[in-house]
Amino acid sequence: RWTDAQKARIMDSRVKGTRTLAKAMAAAENPPAIFLSGSAIGYYGDTADQRITEESPAADDFAALVTIEWEKEAAPIATTHTRLAYLRTGIVLDPSGGALKEQLPFFRLGIGGRIGDGTQWFSWISIDDEVGAIIHLLENDVSGPVNLTAPNPVTNGAFTKALGRVLGRPTLLPTPTPALYLRLGKELARTLLLGGWRVSPTVLEASGYEFTDPELEPALQRMLKG
Repeated sequence: RWTDAQKARIMDSRVKGTRTLAKAMAAAENPPAIFLSGSAIGYYGDTADQRITEESPAADDFAALVTIEWEKEAAPIATTHTRLAYLRTGIVLDPSGGALKEQLPFFRLGIGGRIGDGTQWFSWISIDDEVGAIIHLLENDVSGPVNLTAPNPVTNGAFTKALGRVLGRPTLLPTPTPALYLRLGKELARTLLLGGWRVSPTVLEASGYEFTDPELEPALQRMLKG
C-alpha cells in the first residue's frame, strides 16, 4: 500500500537526484552534449484502449505527478550545448529481473493467470531493446519525450496466454480484483496492475530505430528458451 511517507520517498528518489544533476550541469564549464533523463509511461495514466503517443497529455494520478516533476527538474538541462531526451520507459521484460522475474515462478508451476479481467493494456519492451534504444538515442539527434516501448503492446490477458504457451503451462488461475484491493489498496492496485497503457513508440520509430523484439511471444521465446 502507498502511504504518504512512501509516496514522498518515491518522489524524492526521482526528483532530488535529477535536480542535483541539473544544477551541476548548469555550473559546468563544459557540459555534456547529450543527457538522457529517466521517466516512465506512468506519465499518461490509465488510458484504457486509447492509443498513446508522445503528444498525449499527462494524467493527474500519483504516478503521473512523479514523472511530471521528474521531467520538470530535468528541463533546464536542455540548452544550446546539451540535447535532452526523456526516456518514458514501459515495462522492461528480462527474466533476470523486474516484472517477468517476479511472475516466472508462478507460471512455471502452472499457477499463473491474468490480473483482474485481463483487458488492461501492457506496454512492454525487452531489455535488449531498452538498451538498444538508449544507444540509438545517444547516436541520433532526438530530443524531448521518447516512449521506450515495443511497437505492439498487448493486453494482460494476451501476455498471460503467451507466457503460458512459451512455458508449456496452463494459465487458469486469475488474480481477482478484490484480492488485489485487499492486499495492495485500491490506488496502488489500479496504478500498477489494473490500469493499462496502450503506448506507441512513435518518436523512436520515426528516428529509424529497428526493434529486435517487436512482438511479445517471439521475444519471450528468445528470452526463456533461447
